[in-house]
Amino acid sequence: MTRLQDLHHPSAGTTLMSEWLTGTAERSRAAVDALLHEWAAPQAPSGRLAQHVFLSLDGTGLFFYAQWTSDDDHLAWARARRTEVVSRVDALVPGIERPGLIRTRLVRSVVHDEKRPAGLFAVRTVAAGDVETATAPAPGLLAAHLHATPDGERTIVVTEWADVTSQEAAAGGDAAVKRYTHAHSLFDDHTGRRP
Repeated sequence: MTRLQDLHHPSAGTTLMSEWLTGTAERSRAAVDALLHEWAAPQAPSGRLAQHVFLSLDGTGLFFYAQWTSDDDHLAWARARRTEVVSRVDALVPGIERPGLIRTRLVRSVVHDEKRPAGLFAVRTVAAGDVETATAPAPGLLAAHLHATPDGERTIVVTEWADVTSQEAAAGGDAAVKRYTHAHSLFDDHTGRRP
């Protein structure tokens, strides 16, 4: 499976994360298919560097990890085009819940194992002072990627795990942790497609 370090675009000035709650695996897949059609449109946003989508382990939602040159570039696109794009997806998959967008900046990655493939991506929010616990070595933890929010009070931690069992053992039943598998990535050609 893909590793997050292979997905991260080095020119990213901002990383946007959002969740879409679809309710079922079938609706999640339909939403992904609709988005792939939208992403393939000939007029890609000039500030978008990469867009990644992950499927929740239970199939009931999607997690988006988008990299843009800056927040300003994303906001300009959102004002001009977001409603149009989202409404076309909603026409095909009505009733998607979107809890909101989180703007972050990748501040640090701690890689424990570069070679093993990731079987699971887990996402959770921690207080800024609790990041050391989130990056501590654990059986099956391959890497932890720390994304600071603009207010500096929270850190979104995206961890890569060898498998679900390892992550569940380390989480100890923490219901706040959300689990995903990688579904699709797009690197925009106008910024230099990564291999």
